[in-house]
Amino acid sequence: MKEKIQKLGGFMAGMIIPNMGAFIAWGLITAFFIATGWTPNEKFSANVGPMINYLLPILIGYTGGKMVHGTRGGVVGAIATMGVIVGSDVPMFLGAMIMGPLGGWLIKKIDDVLEDKIPVGFEMLINNFSAGILGLLLVLLGNVLIGPVVEGVSNWAGSVVDSMINAKLLPLAALIIEPAKILFMNNALNHGVLAPLGVAAAETSGRAIHFLLETNPGPGLGLLLAYYVAGKGLLKESAPGAMIIHFLGGIHEIYFPYVLAHPIMILSVIAGGFAADLWFTITNAGLVATPSPGSIFAYLAVIPKGQHFAVLMGVLIGAVVSFLVGTLILKANPLPEEKEEEEIADATNIPGLS
Repeated sequence: MKEKIQKLGGFMAGMIIPNMGAFIAWGLITAFFIATGWTPNEKFSANVGPMINYLLPILIGYTGGKMVHGTRGGVVGAIATMGVIVGSDVPMFLGAMIMGPLGGWLIKKIDDVLEDKIPVGFEMLINNFSAGILGLLLVLLGNVLIGPVVEGVSNWAGSVVDSMINAKLLPLAALIIEPAKILFMNNALNHGVLAPLGVAAAETSGRAIHFLLETNPGPGLGLLLAYYVAGKGLLKESAPGAMIIHFLGGIHEIYFPYVLAHPIMILSVIAGGFAADLWFTITNAGLVATPSPGSIFAYLAVIPKGQHFAVLMGVLIGAVVSFLVGTLILKANPLPEEKEEEEIADATNIPGLS
């Protein structure tokens, strides 16, 4: 079971790592040009929505399909991903990670059946139409079933978090928020659930703890520090750059593959999130608005007067606890260096990783 989970996590990470440049580009555009960014620009910020809603999920879907059945699988995976995008109102990263490999696997099965049975001269015609017809069916499936299901899961996670907040069990929200983030539900959870609740709360108190729950860069920083100190191979070597992009740039997606590659590391960010949220609850901390993106600079811009110690200490606590737990996990249950590099190289098909 452990090996199967590890293999699934490595496969999921393999869909993200080759597209990290696109995530960074989107994150930098967001950081600089949205209304609350460093250099607001309405024209440039218009790229943010289409990139997160269309470009990034389609790239993930293409990569997932390609990992299963080459370029042909990638094309069908991208087509299938479009169905879940249109069938949902939230960014479909998780939907893309389902539909991409599914499309690649199905077209592989079709090609296996048709192999040596296509009349000479009809190869291109049949190959194109088989991919097109399968793509059509998967678009419809994603549109009416997979997309709404994934969106429903996101909404369910948000409702659970809301219930925990209302029941004064706020620190336990990390049990839902951190795993949901790793499955790329972070934007749906934050902007779809926590931000509206925070706006309502801030109207009466001038600040809201809701803005701190998903956006805290501390746990992710601690995770990456743990990989740098106690990790091995590619994940260790790439951790310093990921820290800069995550903590200073606010692109939390950069650390998700580090958890997917070694799923037990989810305990690290859950522990960091729990500790930070407990501190925020005790100190009655809050922000005046959602920090967007979730970088330390964005945090500094929305901390209300008199709250700097409470908020920044919560970020530090989240980082320290996540680092300590992550380091213990990596020392007790390390991912073998040769296995890690082999799996990621095979998954991403990037020359030079192995």
